[in-house]
Amino acid sequence: MNILLANLPWTVGGRSGVRAGSRWPHLKIAEEENYLPYPFFLGYATSLLKTNGFQARGLDAIAEGMSEDAFLDDAIKFKPELVFAEVSTPSLAQDMRILRSVKGACKCMVAISGPDKNIETASFLKENPHIDFVIPGEYEETLLELAQAIKEKADLGAVDGLIFVKDNVPVKNKRRKLSSVDDAPWPDREDFPIYKYHDCPGGIPEPSAQVWASRGCPYRCMFCAWPQLMYSGNTYRPRDMALVAEEIEFLVRKKKFKSYYFDDDTFNIGKDRMEELARELEIRNINVPWAFMGRADLADKATLQAFRKVGLHAVKYGVESSSQEILDRTTKGLDIKKAVEGILATKELGIKVHLTFTFGLPGETAKTIDETIKLALFLDPDSVQFSIATPFPGTRFYDLAKSENMIVSESWSDFDGNSRSVIKTGSLMPEDLEAAQKRAYEEWKDHRLHMKRYVKLSPVRLFTLCLKEHGLSYTMRKSVEYLRDRRFKHYFKQTKNSFF
Repeated sequence: MNILLANLPWTVGGRSGVRAGSRWPHLKIAEEENYLPYPFFLGYATSLLKTNGFQARGLDAIAEGMSEDAFLDDAIKFKPELVFAEVSTPSLAQDMRILRSVKGACKCMVAISGPDKNIETASFLKENPHIDFVIPGEYEETLLELAQAIKEKADLGAVDGLIFVKDNVPVKNKRRKLSSVDDAPWPDREDFPIYKYHDCPGGIPEPSAQVWASRGCPYRCMFCAWPQLMYSGNTYRPRDMALVAEEIEFLVRKKKFKSYYFDDDTFNIGKDRMEELARELEIRNINVPWAFMGRADLADKATLQAFRKVGLHAVKYGVESSSQEILDRTTKGLDIKKAVEGILATKELGIKVHLTFTFGLPGETAKTIDETIKLALFLDPDSVQFSIATPFPGTRFYDLAKSENMIVSESWSDFDGNSRSVIKTGSLMPEDLEAAQKRAYEEWKDHRLHMKRYVKLSPVRLFTLCLKEHGLSYTMRKSVEYLRDRRFKHYFKQTKNSFF
């Protein structure tokens, strides 16, 4: 039985999108031109199907740069009996159009999954009769059982976690129990073009492997889609660190990756686990550069030092806002002062830092945006991401935004968060949030230019040079800004208490 597992093409107006593998499906902007995440769920599902004897093939049309026509031609040649695809809110209309063509050309069954609650509704299934099956959340085991049921002509009602239509009536089977993450085979790295994927915080060398050391997240950020939609709630399932180290050793020794990145929802949970990984890497003598996605308020200096000895090069931290009130309202559970301490401690160890910030969360004002931009410049990370808060259907943020009349668009293609806003917050309209994102990137670029030119200069030399190049009025204005905001580290040493 041939099964095609696809990350469908997605381009709009010359811009390429990222969907499978990304917690935030969106069309990319210039600042992230090379970003391309590995499609973990597709990789694990492909591997599981192959392990159980199916002729499964993974096809990442985005990574391969395929057009819709090229993808359709490829699918026809493979002659699948079942096509499975990940879909997303902003790409949904295009996804449905492509899958409608695939079903017509291949005469196959079509199954989908993705972080979008809309695809589970009766109205969606009625409007899209070319979709035979929907699998909410983690889909690997359900997809395997579905394939077995189709092959054996067994009762689909016995496949836990499956949604399908029977006699024109949607049927939603009981929820699937989550299995141990240590029982899953490693994700497929044969069909997917593993050396094309790019997520290299701090410039870790390529090719760089992307790895999971856990699934899920125990924190309750109301805007984060994966924990709420892909993991059936805020479940957290860590992998055995010895098995994680074994996979890394395989990727480094056999697949010749020059670095690796832990793209967990939150990697640095549990000090004992972190110390265990450091020991496992040391035992195996694996010392290539690596990075992880984590929480700044969990940053532990001793653990970071141990990681540094076995190659830790960079860290991604999600800050989102400088406002403690906004962070509390979004139930992120982050103490901003403790997070700043963690970020500065990370930098003090020579570890490169990437930070993410979000505009438009509940309670956002022009003042909180200004303060968040100032914090971003004060922290002076090596790279940064500014995004616009997007209420994906099925998240608590969507429910709140809907109840408070924050949502201004019902066109799902607008739910991108990287170029347009679909919400308003109090006094801020969508265009204000879009302008804030643009201004933040402009100020960031200006800041980095100044840092690159002036970081090694003394304040007196900097003042003199600025006076010579820009005149007295500009220099005095900038000096007042530096004294007021403490924005650049070449004027003020960063300390945990110097911002607040």
